[in-house]
Amino acid sequence: MNAIGPVEPGEGTAVPRPVGRRPTPGRPTALRGRPLAAALTAALLLVAGGCLYATRPHLPPPTPPAPSQLPYPAQVVYVTFVGPHAPPPGSGPRSFAFEVLLSVDAGPEVTVTRVSQPYAGLSLTTAPRTPFRTEAGAARTIVITMHVTECGTVPENAGLPFLDVTLRNTRAIQEQSFILGARYAQALSRALQVACSNESGHHQNARDA
Repeated sequence: MNAIGPVEPGEGTAVPRPVGRRPTPGRPTALRGRPLAAALTAALLLVAGGCLYATRPHLPPPTPPAPSQLPYPAQVVYVTFVGPHAPPPGSGPRSFAFEVLLSVDAGPEVTVTRVSQPYAGLSLTTAPRTPFRTEAGAARTIVITMHVTECGTVPENAGLPFLDVTLRNTRAIQEQSFILGARYAQALSRALQVACSNESGHHQNARDA
């Protein structure tokens, strides 16, 4: 006959219970203590890192070079002829303009305090107007506008025209003559011929009369 229902323990026997310890109310377990320990460790590491940063030796800032160790401005400045440029409005009938590029290779920034040319019958202005500064490693476009004041004193064919530029940096102030090459000489000669062509024709007509 098959038995029905749970098997009852016999006399003298007992069903074993799982061995374990209940957590005592109010007592933190090991699992509850882990976040607190991690926070304390992080705080200690942060304090230790701050102490190390505060106590490490700090190097003084590098000493800037003395002025005598800097390059002269004329050694690091270059002026290159770019080409003709439209003269600014209101420049007058005998005016023409050129574009040049001024670059500074190294050293402290350079200030251009003056730009001039050697011919008595010409005056010039620059854009930007002097004085202006250019930093090392940079280049600046300059528009030079010339106005013929007296055609009789300007050359018909400019051979080796140049620009006189006064330069200043923390080392020295220098005046440097920049010869801009054959393209500039040809462009200047053509511009002078055009600017003085009407006046030359007027003088020729007066002599013929």
